Amino acid sequence: MRRPVQSFAARALLATGLMLGVFVGGCSHDADDGDEAAAAPVVGVRTAVASAQPFTETIGAIGNVEARAGHSAALGAPGAARISRVLVTPGQHVSAGDVLVELDQTAFQAAAQSAEAQLAASQGSYDRAKRLADAGIVPRKDVEQAAAELAKARADAATARRAAQLSVLRAPISGVVTSVTATLGATADPALPLVEIADPSATDVVLNTTPADAARIHAGASVALVGGQSAEGESLGHGTVMDVGGSVDSATRTVPVRVKVTSTARPLRIGETVFGEIATAVRPDAIVVPTDALVPEGDGFKVFVVDAQSIAHARPVTVGARTAALAEITAGLKAGERVVTYGAYGVEDSAKVVPAAGDGATP
Repeated sequence: MRRPVQSFAARALLATGLMLGVFVGGCSHDADDGDEAAAAPVVGVRTAVASAQPFTETIGAIGNVEARAGHSAALGAPGAARISRVLVTPGQHVSAGDVLVELDQTAFQAAAQSAEAQLAASQGSYDRAKRLADAGIVPRKDVEQAAAELAKARADAATARRAAQLSVLRAPISGVVTSVTATLGATADPALPLVEIADPSATDVVLNTTPADAARIHAGASVALVGGQSAEGESLGHGTVMDVGGSVDSATRTVPVRVKVTSTARPLRIGETVFGEIATAVRPDAIVVPTDALVPEGDGFKVFVVDAQSIAHARPVTVGARTAALAEITAGLKAGERVVTYGAYGVEDSAKVVPAAGDGATP
């Protein structure tokens, strides 16, 4: 009876030993994996060499293409009247003198005829009063009164004639119709424009900046123009700052900066959204790296500097101005040092890096 017990105890001890061996061996294997993972290089990164080169500090702003002052027109009705004809549509090219909208002529012609009749009557009254006064029959004050009535009648007649002329809206300049609010058969409101036109060959770009940025911009500064709302859009050309607004727009709380376009890759359309990079300063020997090299750290940034053994070392840097592609480093880096760009977020301090095939380490 004791022999089976001994056999069972031996088997239990052996099983416990095997379990402990498996556990210990498993721990040892995991530790080895951890060492191997820690030693694994970061593959496929790209690098660039920090260089000393001219760096242009810029301010980015969004704006629109607008007609230049004196090259646009908004035409309205001279008085309340029914709209009888609408001859243009938005986007249509027109020449100076072309008829755009016609109002019902009945009221204007009647007013003009009435004013002419009143003018003729006032002229007769004045002539009669003057003859009688010259003959000593009526006092001179009657002539003066008749002269005042004649002057008013002339002004009324001129106003009526002008209103009749303006009841046919004609283009004062050649350009493109940008807006049409006239509706056939509706009554025109004299306070609102019916048609707006602008000369597309005389346009400026108006950028909207914050008051703080506006204080750093000066007339004559160069501007790189890009289509859309960011610097990543289509390159449109260049311009020059004409003037910086002296007041803040009450609706947008921004300061307008008017840019004269000096060269364009294609014609600009009125109302088109444009992004402008306004040059504010140029430093001839700035230390520059691609913006991809910057890794946020706390309230600042760091870069990974790669040594001759391809070991990446984290180093805090002070960043000055930036553009969409480049960043100015004012402290923490020297020209000629190589930094990780693409893949920098996956690198740890003292990690070995393996640049991607074809990496030229160029800025």
